[in-house]
Amino acid sequence: MKLQNVILRAIAKKISWADAAEIAGVSPLAMSWIRHRYETFGYDGLFEQKGRKRVMHRVPLKTAETVFDLYQTLYAGADLGRFRLKLQTDHGIEVNHG
Repeated sequence: MKLQNVILRAIAKKISWADAAEIAGVSPLAMSWIRHRYETFGYDGLFEQKGRKRVMHRVPLKTAETVFDLYQTLYAGADLGRFRLKLQTDHGIEVNHG
């Protein structure tokens, strides 16, 4: 599972942040820094500060909020492939995962 998917699941409260750290293969401390940077700076916080290297693929914050809301209200429990397809076909939202 990609880091982006892990973080999306943790943000949507489908998994705990401790589980997210284990799945992502990082320490709980590293995941707490990732979470802190996200909560403080939004998706910009998911960039390393030296050289602005991307930690994960960037999605505009407004799009991310819409995706989180749709997942929590209409598609809770849907697998990520089906959810991505519904985003494209029903809502016109294209989120690249690769």
